[in-house]
Amino acid sequence: MALKMSTTFAEATSIRAIDDQHYTAFFHPDWCVGSGRLPLLIFRVWSNPHLTVPHGGYVASCFLSVARLHFQTTLRSQDQPHTLALQLNFVRRNFSGPATFTVLTSKLGRRTSTVHISVSQGNPDQTLPSVVGYLTQSNFVTESGMSLQTEFALSPAPFPQASMTALRHSSTEPNWSLHRRPFNNFRRAGQHVRTYLPRKGQVGPALIDQWLCFENQEQFTQESLGYVADTFPQIMETAYGKEELEREMNRLRAPSSKPSKNDESQEASTTSHGPIKSQWAHFWYPTVLLNIEFKKALPSDGVEWLFSRVRAKKIRNGRMDLEVIIMDEGGDIVALSSHVALIVGAERNMNRKGKSVQKESGSKL
Repeated sequence: MALKMSTTFAEATSIRAIDDQHYTAFFHPDWCVGSGRLPLLIFRVWSNPHLTVPHGGYVASCFLSVARLHFQTTLRSQDQPHTLALQLNFVRRNFSGPATFTVLTSKLGRRTSTVHISVSQGNPDQTLPSVVGYLTQSNFVTESGMSLQTEFALSPAPFPQASMTALRHSSTEPNWSLHRRPFNNFRRAGQHVRTYLPRKGQVGPALIDQWLCFENQEQFTQESLGYVADTFPQIMETAYGKEELEREMNRLRAPSSKPSKNDESQEASTTSHGPIKSQWAHFWYPTVLLNIEFKKALPSDGVEWLFSRVRAKKIRNGRMDLEVIIMDEGGDIVALSSHVALIVGAERNMNRKGKSVQKESGSKL
């Protein structure tokens, strides 16, 4: 059963200024990844918010919203409303609930300015930040300079562009079909969008092509590109067969391959459930690093549809890289993103007794 989502993207990324350097937000449970089954899910989430971890792309969108507000107010005289580049390092675990953002100026310039933003939960004077990042601002409307054609094209070429009307209102689109996301109760953050994948399968290995729109017909804005950059069917579960994944998991679980206590990378690839059966895809993919370069500004009132290609170049020892190219309906590049992510068993984020709660000095995992 799909979860009913009541919090819009605009509401979930709402930012309020505390002073000219600090801002507050609320990480909503329905934009998180976490454990539980209805009907007890909501009770457990609110009684122990540490059961849920905010979706990495959602957190990135909150950072973008903080930067936008900061350059509309404190640094308004810079006239640099657009984020040119975002670099985030997820160093500790977040959880649903109030969050405080701190903005420090790193460099002010005529063409670009850079700020350091960190987020903490709890008393910001006593709690170490959980996510830190640098955001570089510019003005896409007034910028000028050399422009050249590069003849870039996606390779391999994707299936022909979808008919957006057919996608939204019927199942008659010949090349693309609605994707039903697995494990909705655990991966709640992904249920805010409709995802359409090629009917005939992906055009290459370790690759995902998709069309996206918001489930509630909200429009994608510049701030929502953080969420889009981290929202896609998981490559490991979509591009690889069940047998191949089970074979690799069983190899890792063999006595000769048992990881040592100090081998965190191999431990991240195993689970504590015994033989891999029907739960072969119950994984969590925590983001370690997330970078986004913004190539253009979306219209001020947003767009309904975006296309993205997600590709992994190497998956090894429980970690993977991801390259994400986001395009508009016209095929123009909107943003480029790169990720470093871990592959861990879902039970690492399913502790119902609060044992996974990290100390303030603890690491993310």
